[in-house]
Amino acid sequence: MRMRKKKNLDTRLAACAAVMIQNPMDFQDKWFEVFGNHNPLHLEIGCGKGRFIIEMAKRYPEVNFVAVEREEGALIMATEQALALQLPNLRFLSIDAADLAAVFAAGEIARIYLNFSDPWPPNRQRRRRLTHADYLDVYDKILKQDGDVCFKTDNQRLFEWSLASICEYGWLIQNISLDLHHSALADENIMTEYEEKFSAQGYRIYRLEARRRLPQFLDKRRPIRNPAQ
Repeated sequence: MRMRKKKNLDTRLAACAAVMIQNPMDFQDKWFEVFGNHNPLHLEIGCGKGRFIIEMAKRYPEVNFVAVEREEGALIMATEQALALQLPNLRFLSIDAADLAAVFAAGEIARIYLNFSDPWPPNRQRRRRLTHADYLDVYDKILKQDGDVCFKTDNQRLFEWSLASICEYGWLIQNISLDLHHSALADENIMTEYEEKFSAQGYRIYRLEARRRLPQFLDKRRPIRNPAQ
């Protein structure tokens, strides 16, 4: 459901300039300049109102976080919270995920979070899913050699489709959970706004980690077929 347009949006976004990166392509391979250190860099694609990424930044001050969100109503809520908390290890971008390779250099990202991404249920829309091979190509360019993608969803069909897509792409899948909130990973899990809502309604939360293959396996990746194509 589309959010209502926030009042004074442009003025409020301008007031959050300290946590917003307006010219992200200028920092490709230079994100240490943004944060003033060489700590690992983690990226969330589609941060919504920012609950997850803000809690991550608070819990892990030794990690730098960048959050991407295109919906301005959600973005302003996230940036205003982050600004009030004065988190030095968190910044926000408003860009398309397809353009991330122009913003981050090869091997610059240690981990990518995909939390409750749009499932785009019509099959004709599958190329828009953030676990489609087109997006995996982008992640493959910017992740470190041992970097990974952490994916959570309440949508069983999207989860199953994503498992097949990632396997066909040739990445290693690990730490799979078919019921995250009743698993060994529950204690360390940070919920998003959607996750709390769906979990309260009795929905299962599905989770996986997808890791790039080590160099000795790169030439053994299988060609991409259904369902990723």
